[in-house]
Amino acid sequence: MKSAQKIIAAMAACTMGVGILAACGGGSASSSDGKVYFLNTKPEIVDQLQELASAYTKETGIKVDIETAASGTSNQTLTSELSKTGVKVDIQSATSGSYESTLSSELAKNNAPTMFGIGGFDQYAKFKKYLEPVQDSEAYKLLTDEGKSYAFKDGDEAYSIPYAAEWYGIIYNKKIIRNYCAKSYAVIKSVDDITDYQIMKAVMDSIQEHKADLGLNGAVSTPGLDASDNYRFSAHMTRIPMFYELKDDGVKFTLDITGKYMGNYKDLWDTMVKDSPTESSMISSVTYEDSTAEFSSGKVAFYPNGVWAYTQIKGNDVADEDLGMLPYFMGIDGEEEYGPAAVYDANWAINKNASDKDKKASLDFIKWIVSSDTGKKTLAKEMGFAVPFTTFGDDEQPDNPLVAAAKVWSDDKGKKTVYSANIPGQQWMDNISNDRIHSRHRQMGRRDRCLRQELEDRMDRLQGFHRHASAVRQVGVNHHFGSHT
Repeated sequence: MKSAQKIIAAMAACTMGVGILAACGGGSASSSDGKVYFLNTKPEIVDQLQELASAYTKETGIKVDIETAASGTSNQTLTSELSKTGVKVDIQSATSGSYESTLSSELAKNNAPTMFGIGGFDQYAKFKKYLEPVQDSEAYKLLTDEGKSYAFKDGDEAYSIPYAAEWYGIIYNKKIIRNYCAKSYAVIKSVDDITDYQIMKAVMDSIQEHKADLGLNGAVSTPGLDASDNYRFSAHMTRIPMFYELKDDGVKFTLDITGKYMGNYKDLWDTMVKDSPTESSMISSVTYEDSTAEFSSGKVAFYPNGVWAYTQIKGNDVADEDLGMLPYFMGIDGEEEYGPAAVYDANWAINKNASDKDKKASLDFIKWIVSSDTGKKTLAKEMGFAVPFTTFGDDEQPDNPLVAAAKVWSDDKGKKTVYSANIPGQQWMDNISNDRIHSRHRQMGRRDRCLRQELEDRMDRLQGFHRHASAVRQVGVNHHFGSHT
């Protein structure tokens, strides 16, 4: 999820900067103080952390190294900026979606990461053998009770430190919706009339029909199937039908997912494709940046994403005061009682195979991030994350209008929060992605017998989740989701 990945990425840059500056003489720590090697995911907000890196090094002198599993040009920019210190910078990058393979490779090395990011239950299950219990650390003890409830746990032992509460749903442009509601053809009088899927779909269809009159390219930003964008729909949007199925069964986690509401998911997906600016035959090439640009330029009304998208939206053609968020309505009974989904997929983890000195150095680094004035400002104000640590006062939480828009549903409207059910794993996401691709081909009339059989096979895997079941049984762990139902 872009959510967890942004902050992890940012901290990656931070850590790299720290290491470099330490080598330049910022501080006087020796090897006896230990080192930090942080393996990170996508560097989408790394620029904000360069100053944080410098401040930490000047204060402690602790050496911090980073390897980033990332895509795009952020690493190139970071390398250029950090090289100004006069020290050679070497950041190895992997393509989008390769974090798990990169992590597996790095953890097998002698000079393995001392800390790394965990983005969900499936990653926790896969890498649990490398995780150091952290419940006795000072960094973990600084978590709020809610933050601790989202840590990955096995019995009384906690194996991660969650560091960002995030929300996601369907972001919308209030200015466009106000303009639409003033038209004679509008099917609603205000955005407050959008209370379920049928109304939302009618609005999307109506805006798409009248896009020329409204000066828009489409109703909904293009749901791309490019690797950079696919995660929004295979890992975020799919958690909604999973939540309602688990809710129906009265459980928060089960190995026996049937895909009860996947038809609702597909209906919303089809609506978004139909009402986007892009022909269905072309969505495989649409990137995350393309879709974000459609919304941030004010050319579409709706943009399915989370609060982390604010860093890409701000400073463009959509004013902060015009940012709102709707839940992921899908036509599921009872959805009118819930607001946007909440997720705590951003977790720090410590490598249990690191030396005691390096473990301590990594935990001390985390503690500094969440307790120093510089760290807190960067984490909440510059990155825009709601942070679950007791060290943050109310005035130190983020000025992110999307966070405020998401919290309106619980704070002002009294709606319950959809907890973001954990996805079964990469194979499951791949099955969903491939099903959407094949669905697009079907709409274009290009499906032959082999393709039909392949789709049937993939849907069997999608609804059975048997691959994940066996993996989780081997781990034998329990994850506490918190009380968000």
